[in-house]
Amino acid sequence: MSPPPAGGKDSHAARILGSGTSGQSIALVPLSISQRSGHSLRLAASESAGIAELAIFHPVDTVAKRLMSNKVSGKPMMEVVFREHATATAGKKFLSLFPGLGYAAGYKSQPYFNDFLNKNFKQSFSSVFGEKNGKAMMAATAGSLTGIGEIVLLPLDVLKIKRQTNPEAFRSRGFLQIVKDEGFGLYRGASWTAARNAPGSFALFGGSAFTKEYVFGLQDYRTATWYQNFVASIAGSVSSIAISQPLDVIKTRIQNQNFESKVGGMQVVRDLIKHEGFTAFFKGLTPKVLVVGPKLIFSFTLAQTLIPIFSKYV
Repeated sequence: MSPPPAGGKDSHAARILGSGTSGQSIALVPLSISQRSGHSLRLAASESAGIAELAIFHPVDTVAKRLMSNKVSGKPMMEVVFREHATATAGKKFLSLFPGLGYAAGYKSQPYFNDFLNKNFKQSFSSVFGEKNGKAMMAATAGSLTGIGEIVLLPLDVLKIKRQTNPEAFRSRGFLQIVKDEGFGLYRGASWTAARNAPGSFALFGGSAFTKEYVFGLQDYRTATWYQNFVASIAGSVSSIAISQPLDVIKTRIQNQNFESKVGGMQVVRDLIKHEGFTAFFKGLTPKVLVVGPKLIFSFTLAQTLIPIFSKYV
């Protein structure tokens, strides 16, 4: 979550991208490793952390998406969350929270905006914002650009959300058939996704960086302890959620519709205010608070733990 050094033999960074879930759970983890095995260790640690992250946090993401998609006031919570499995056994209820897992795994990507900004614009950020503020602003800007860039992978996010909230929309079609049938329709809601990702990711990276800079007084973010990273991640996550939650509700409702639906974002906003009130913009907020912050620190800690273990075998 902090900008890596501009150069040097050990300036590589292991990056971990959390799914978003909310789609914006992103952590750039600077690691000091040798060039001999750096790429292999980064890949092994990042992928292992990503798989473990999905297994643990995907069910919570499903719960959040279903709460955001619920339009019926007073509906029993068990029916909202577990749908047709509301009266099933505990095991079946738990397994019902894993739809769209394959699409979530495919949503992993490898942003390099932080490296790019650090290499080409570090002096510009420092001269405009000052040395201390420049580092934090660069991390925040990198996060914002990464969030906007995720629009390229929007179809995978759309399919994941539909699996979680509206599986009937698939009508027994496979992935390739849906892509063939729907084409660019899978990018429905792209502008709302950008509007949600840009400030949300900016706050996520910026909140974390400012916490490390001003709360803990760290000159080098790589020296942060487990506790410092945990607190910084939570600060960034809460800031991000507070800014992006209303737009996330709109985005989710656009994306969970049937494929043939043409209801736009503004119509979703009008209907939501008319039938559910302004508080509906914050549906699913509690599960998001519970999943986003811990997911960042989970991925960071697991990657840091796995790298020395993998170094014995890679």
